[in-house]
Amino acid sequence: MTREDFIFTVGYDGNTAVVDKKAKSKYSQKTTMELLEAGFFKPALCSAIYSENQDELNAVLERYNSFTEKKIDNIEQLKLVIGIQKMPKEIIEIVQI
Repeated sequence: MTREDFIFTVGYDGNTAVVDKKAKSKYSQKTTMELLEAGFFKPALCSAIYSENQDELNAVLERYNSFTEKKIDNIEQLKLVIGIQKMPKEIIEIVQI
């Protein structure tokens, strides 16, 4: 699964990832920080997870907390709130919608 497919995945059907092709084509070249500055928290978190960059993960958490009254304590809690834990390794097919 490519970075671009992962960050714009909107759901899964078994071992198939469903990707938002419009968002992917428009925003796929943006860095984690650019996605974050644009307010795309889920794609920014996915990008940071994909890159395994702790500084990026911390930046997503910090930026998220700046926009919400209920602060998140750590990255693991943020992953739960946003609904993405890891890049799934079992994906064998990508469907773009």
